[in-house]
Amino acid sequence: MCEPREEVVTDTQVSYIGKDCTEFPGFLARKYGRLAKRLDLSFNLLRCVDGLEGFDSLEELILDNNQLGNQISFPPLPHLHTLTLNKNQLTELDPLLDRLASAAPALEYLSLLGNQACPNELVSMEKDEDDYQRYRYFVLNKLPNLKFLDARKVTRKERQEAISRGAFMRVVKPKEITVPSTPDSNSPVLPYSPLPPVSRDPTNHRGVAGKCRYVYYGKHSEGNRFIRDDQL
Repeated sequence: MCEPREEVVTDTQVSYIGKDCTEFPGFLARKYGRLAKRLDLSFNLLRCVDGLEGFDSLEELILDNNQLGNQISFPPLPHLHTLTLNKNQLTELDPLLDRLASAAPALEYLSLLGNQACPNELVSMEKDEDDYQRYRYFVLNKLPNLKFLDARKVTRKERQEAISRGAFMRVVKPKEITVPSTPDSNSPVLPYSPLPPVSRDPTNHRGVAGKCRYVYYGKHSEGNRFIRDDQL
């Protein structure tokens, strides 16, 4: 929940930062929804933005450092041109971008840094510039009107690449395969060897005899094809 506390209002800008809100502060929409053009709700504990529809004229929305996940949805925000969602809990791009394309057609600036959905070194040291560039192509393919993505301006080359092959840059996470536990699951896994158990001991130099189901009679050998009995 979020109890009404002192907010900072300057002309058309409303800031409600660091109040530990877990739900959207509805009283802000009732008091400032029609006038506010910039809303900053960073450093809270928000998991959704239900109630945002009260801000009809919103142009900038700051939602950094919250707990917003893949289920986030937005009401129609026809005037919104700036959205920052840095350091949240977003792990998938597809649902977010599809909702933004529908709800905020005028969006020009988007920042997703610090989320798993944005593959850069802020999230994982295993990611490199190629991973990040593929992410940019995919986002720009979905939101072609963007002028800035994260902290970088969109270049003409990026826009062209996004149009031609950005749709194929989707990052697909491998499915997690759960191995069912068995009574012997705690037993040590031994490396496979075709040799009999007796011969696997490197300290045992004894020869090992075994039975074979195949018997060779020499009937079809090369020697038997060219040497007759009377030539032996």
